[in-house]
Amino acid sequence: MAVAGSGAGRSTPGLPGVVCAPPGADPAQLVEGIGPEQVSNAGLIVATGVEMGIPQRGWVIALATAMQESTLKNLANSTVPESLEFPNQGVGSDHDSVGLFQQREAGWGDVATRMDPRQSARLFFDRLLQVPGWESLPVTRAAQLVQVSAFPDAYAKWEQSAATLAGALEGVECGAGAGTGPLPPADPQIQRVIDRGMSQQGQPYVWAGGDANGPTGGGFDCSGLMVYAFAEIGIDVPHQTQAIWSSFQPAITDRAALQPGDMVLFSDNGQPGGIHHVGLYLGNGQMLHAPQTGDVVKVEPDIWSNTYYSQEFIGAVRARNPAAA
Repeated sequence: MAVAGSGAGRSTPGLPGVVCAPPGADPAQLVEGIGPEQVSNAGLIVATGVEMGIPQRGWVIALATAMQESTLKNLANSTVPESLEFPNQGVGSDHDSVGLFQQREAGWGDVATRMDPRQSARLFFDRLLQVPGWESLPVTRAAQLVQVSAFPDAYAKWEQSAATLAGALEGVECGAGAGTGPLPPADPQIQRVIDRGMSQQGQPYVWAGGDANGPTGGGFDCSGLMVYAFAEIGIDVPHQTQAIWSSFQPAITDRAALQPGDMVLFSDNGQPGGIHHVGLYLGNGQMLHAPQTGDVVKVEPDIWSNTYYSQEFIGAVRARNPAAA
């Protein structure tokens, strides 16, 4: 279901745009909980972005926003009688918010415009373009500066789904051997680790944050997220990146040998003493991590196409529970 004219889209260097999809993939089958009507609405958002020359990163931000605000449904509002006169896919009641982006009357325009998926998308993109440096902001920050939501961290958990959906809509097909989503780990114990880590998407980055029981100080840092994830199966992970490297040797330096559940580490000088970041490898180049101050726990769609992570990758370590062997 490629959108006509998609050649106008372009990715933002250093930040994820869209994620590739298997040839002929049905977008509705790639993202859990998304049906044909929602895929159609997503297509209208992406098509509007293409028409406006918005980079791929903008499509992802818009889709993640609409997923959070309306689950990609064009919602009328029981407190806005006029909205019920327009085609809709449900009725909400949040203040006077209507449409895919739940835009309110103050500052967003008339009901007819807000209830039109293309026009509401255009309103969103117009406002996004007014945010200085939006291309380099985390999804949650960029979306919040547009929406001014009461739940500013909620957008982050939709980033991966939005990137996957945008890729499928645009017909961005994966090459031979590539994939779109996390690979199933060979060890079912490791799936529990991944599931526990993934449950924390959207938690803020907090230096030294996180322990075996969850976020501390309001969030996680990169190694704290590993501590929490592996506590699910009783493996003690040090709360320090260089200690993680030394605790689970031998290291794996061949990218082709990586498996879901490996902890991938990054060094600023190619040496163990320069290791400064760790993430949980999900397969297909994807990594769950807590990136940096101002960001949130999220999935990095493709670390190998990201120059920063690709160049700083020093290797990975594999923590396994002996009882599961």
